[in-house]
Amino acid sequence: MKSDLTISTRKAEKPNTALRKPGFRINPALVFLLPYGVLFTVFIVIPVTLAMALSFTNFNAVQFPRLTYFLNYINLLTQDAIFMQYVLPNTLIFALVVGPCGYILSFFLAWSLSQISKVPRTILALIIYSPSMTSGVTMAVIWRIIFSGDRMGYLNNLLLSLGWISEPIQFLQSPDFLMPIMIIVALWGSMGVGFLAMLAGVLNYDVSIYEAASIDGIRNRFQEVFYITIPMMKPQMLFGAVMSVVNTFQVGSIGVALSGTNPTPQYAGQLIVNHIEDYGFIRYEMGYASAVSVVLLCIIYGTSRFARRLFREG
Repeated sequence: MKSDLTISTRKAEKPNTALRKPGFRINPALVFLLPYGVLFTVFIVIPVTLAMALSFTNFNAVQFPRLTYFLNYINLLTQDAIFMQYVLPNTLIFALVVGPCGYILSFFLAWSLSQISKVPRTILALIIYSPSMTSGVTMAVIWRIIFSGDRMGYLNNLLLSLGWISEPIQFLQSPDFLMPIMIIVALWGSMGVGFLAMLAGVLNYDVSIYEAASIDGIRNRFQEVFYITIPMMKPQMLFGAVMSVVNTFQVGSIGVALSGTNPTPQYAGQLIVNHIEDYGFIRYEMGYASAVSVVLLCIIYGTSRFARRLFREG
């Protein structure tokens, strides 16, 4: 009797695997990635796909899009004299100056801050990073006061008081000064996330590597930076390069905010982003604006790929 009770108890304790049915198990990692995936799809994938589709149409934001195939791209490269003579050269000049200069300046400032103690480093890093947190319009308001075309402008007032000029200069309306001022403003606000990534990379290096390198023949700080610091910071350098490329090509509001008009005076500060806004939100030629945005996307992608190949591992 006792043995029968023990057997029945064991049977009761044994789980009934026959009642279990295989079901779908959700990976916890997918749950955490779901919000990002939804936001990425809604705000990146869908808009880019729609822009590519609309670039092959004639769409005025009122009537249904009419398919035109590659006509927008043909007109952009053969008929749009403003794009070929002003917009594309201005964008390339702006990108070639602001991108590399801002990137080099970010690394130099990050490396310089790593050489000082923690408290002043934190304060200076916050001061350097803070302009990138302000919007382009806010920056333009500050710089418009400095480069104002009347006697109350800070730069004009200084030059007049020194006797270097006899009348105020219209800095923001002059084709000779608008692009250099845009480059200055862009460099001032270019110390963003890429700068913080480089600073974090410099601060997390292994000091023993530098000690071993000094034994192997490294004699000065330049050799340390070139042969040790930069190779160890490849992930941060790549991230900073990609962010610099994207931010440089996306900056478009600076010239319009400084000059107050779109197009900018004599197209002196007209960039691809301004050209997109001009055709998309002023002329309501959405199909043509989409084609220009696709060209900009291809330029950014190609430049980012070049940066990845430059800083690739191995």
